[in-house]
Amino acid sequence: MLRRLSATLLFLAAACLVAGCGKNKFQQEVETEEVAVKLAREVQQGKYELITTEELKELLNGDNSLVLIDAMPYESSFKKEHLAGAKNFLFDKDAKGTEEWDAAASDNKSLKDYEKLLGDDKSARVVVYCGFVKCARSHNAAAWAVKLGYSDVKRYAGGIFAWKGAGYPTESSD
Repeated sequence: MLRRLSATLLFLAAACLVAGCGKNKFQQEVETEEVAVKLAREVQQGKYELITTEELKELLNGDNSLVLIDAMPYESSFKKEHLAGAKNFLFDKDAKGTEEWDAAASDNKSLKDYEKLLGDDKSARVVVYCGFVKCARSHNAAAWAVKLGYSDVKRYAGGIFAWKGAGYPTESSD
């Protein structure tokens, strides 16, 4: 009987993991909706475009002039793994407006430092990313690029998690 109880508990635990740990499809939809609406509002406020993993892959295969910005912390993220060719510039993980630059959230770097990293060509294609859709670092990076006058700014919202999920390679700075 103990063996049967253990097997039943193991089955229930596995089912819980597969089904979202107690969340039904309706609860999951509410969470998906929250993320989608948050993302849509950030895009509207930031005035940039979103791109998918496949669209970024195509851009990276054919556009040598693209400026790719990784908006995650250097030590805990970028140094360990990032998309090939990416430049690192830290942004706050919470969505912020572009009214006032927050140097503390950018490792005490200035807005001029960010502009220098992006380059002089305001028509250059700029693509920013962070970890995953819920992370707003890429929103902040994209919104500030637009505010600085760059006209072709795209946010890769899926970030490095989606990139890896698609089976694409990353590199490290070690």
